[in-house]
Amino acid sequence: MAEAKKLGGAGLRGQVAGKTALSTVGVSGSGLTYRGYDVKDLAENCEFEEVAHLILKGALPTQAELDAYKTKLQGLRSLPAELKTVLEQIPKEAHPMDVIRTGCSMLGNLEQEDTSTMGVFPTQEACVDRMLACFPSIICYWYRFSHDGVRIDENTGDASIGAHFLHMLRGEKPNELHERVMNVSLILYAEHEFNASTFTARVCASTLSDIHSCITGAIGTLRGPLHGGANEAAMDMIEKFTDADHAEKEMMGMLERKEKIMGFGHAIYTESDPRNAIIKQWAEKLGKDVGDTVLYPVSVRCEEVMWREKKLFCNADFFHASAYFFMGIPTKLFTPIFVMSRLTGWAGHVMEQRADNRIIRPSADYTGEELRAVTPIAERG
Repeated sequence: MAEAKKLGGAGLRGQVAGKTALSTVGVSGSGLTYRGYDVKDLAENCEFEEVAHLILKGALPTQAELDAYKTKLQGLRSLPAELKTVLEQIPKEAHPMDVIRTGCSMLGNLEQEDTSTMGVFPTQEACVDRMLACFPSIICYWYRFSHDGVRIDENTGDASIGAHFLHMLRGEKPNELHERVMNVSLILYAEHEFNASTFTARVCASTLSDIHSCITGAIGTLRGPLHGGANEAAMDMIEKFTDADHAEKEMMGMLERKEKIMGFGHAIYTESDPRNAIIKQWAEKLGKDVGDTVLYPVSVRCEEVMWREKKLFCNADFFHASAYFFMGIPTKLFTPIFVMSRLTGWAGHVMEQRADNRIIRPSADYTGEELRAVTPIAERG
C-alpha cells in the first residue's frame, strides 16, 4: 500500500478539515479507495460510468442501472445554442481550462440549479448529470471550432464518456484499446479526498452557493500549476528528449540546476502513487500499439533517474502524458480531461458538505503591527 505522509505546518498540511465517506488516500488497499473500493480493483473491473454512479449515488450500479444511467447521460450531451455562441467567441489561444471554467459558469446561467429554498437542493443530481454529460462537448466544441473551423455534432452515439470525447475530438470512433484506456484514466482521476480544488468546492458549498459556482471555483483552483497541469508539463519535457540516454543527461542537468520537474512526488503518498502503476501499464500497451520506440522508454528512464537521485516517484500525471499523446490528444487538453473526471469527486463532496453543513470559516495567525493610533494627516512625515 502507498502510505500517507505525516504532515503539518503551512498550507493546512496534516490538518483535518472535515469528514468524508467518499475516498481514502494512503490508508488502505493499494493506497486509494472510493467508498471502500480499491481504485486498482475499480480500474480493472469497471467502466467510468460505474464509478461515477458509485461516487455520486453511493453504490456500484446493477447492469440495468448502469444501462439506464448511460442512456440518460447520452441524452444530455447537446449544448445550448447560447453556450455554443459563447464558446465560438473564445480565441484558440485561450487556455482550455479557462474555456471549461467559462463553459461551466455559462451553463449555470442557462440551466440554473433550484436554490429557492434555503439549504434544500432538489435538482443537484440533475445538474451534476448534465455537467458530466456535456463537459466533454464543451471542451471539444470549442477546440474543433477554434482550431479547425468545424462545428461538431455533440451526439456521437458512443456509449461511454471516454469514447464520446475521443470521437468528437478526432472525428472518428476510437478503437477498443483507446476507449478502455480513457475509461481507466477517468476512473483514476475521479476522486482524491481533500485536495485543493475539492476543498475549494466544499468551501463554496458551505456558503450554500449553487453547484455551478462550486464546480467553477474548483476548476479555477485546478487551473493553478501547483495543482493541475503536471501531465502537460511532463509532456512538454519528455517530447524534447531524443532517447533514454538523452533524457537521463538532461534530467541530471535539471537536477543540478535545481529546476522544478513536474510529475514527481506527492503531497500525501510517501513511496508511490497507486494510480501511476496502473496508467504506466496502459501507456506501455499504447506505445506498442503505435510502434513507439522513444517516448515510453524516455518516460521510464526519467522515472528511474528521479527515484535513484531524489527518491521521488511518478505521480498519476507523469505516464498519463505519454498515454494521452499516443491516443492523439493535444497536450493543451490534458488537464480538461481531469475536469471531465474529477467533476464526480467535486460534486460528491458538494453534496456531502450540503448534507451536514456548517460554513467553513478558519482563523488566521496575525503577523502584522500591534495596535496603534492614527496620526493626523498633517503630522505624518
